[in-house]
Amino acid sequence: MITRYQTILICAFVAGCGGHSDRAASSDSGRTSGTNLSSGTPAGAATSGAQASSPCPRTGKWALCSVERRLSQSGFVVRPVSGDAPRRAGFSVAPAAYKLGEARLEIFVYPDEASLSRDLEKLDTVTVAPRGSPSRWGRVPTFVRSANLIAVFLTANPTQAERLTLALTAGAPQP
Repeated sequence: MITRYQTILICAFVAGCGGHSDRAASSDSGRTSGTNLSSGTPAGAATSGAQASSPCPRTGKWALCSVERRLSQSGFVVRPVSGDAPRRAGFSVAPAAYKLGEARLEIFVYPDEASLSRDLEKLDTVTVAPRGSPSRWGRVPTFVRSANLIAVFLTANPTQAERLTLALTAGAPQP
């Protein structure tokens, strides 16, 4: 025999399950109709004109805007450091400097991988300094290379260093 308490529990369970499936069905209907609910545009419509005029095109090479976007998507709060970052020995390009919490990140974006490789041949990637020269970073640097980018991350947090490394070594945005 079913008690009044069990009947209430069964009704609550059925009502609760029905509510979830209604919400799931309504959210799925937006996906299955192929419409982006926020903009009303077809979900699969490629805006090639918008991508071509984007300030950060997807070329398969890193640009500062794509680095900033990737780091933000990875949960970092990216704040550019005001003023020009100092030139670094062993690097033929000037860095862009950022604060990520208490950590500092310097990004070296090269025009191509060949230019990066020429500098890399002369660098000690452990000290991130020209071979035979002492490190001038002030703390142990984390060195990251990905396509046409070198990143030097200065943090005392190994988890944060790993997150940054994974975000950048996943590769530059592809066309």
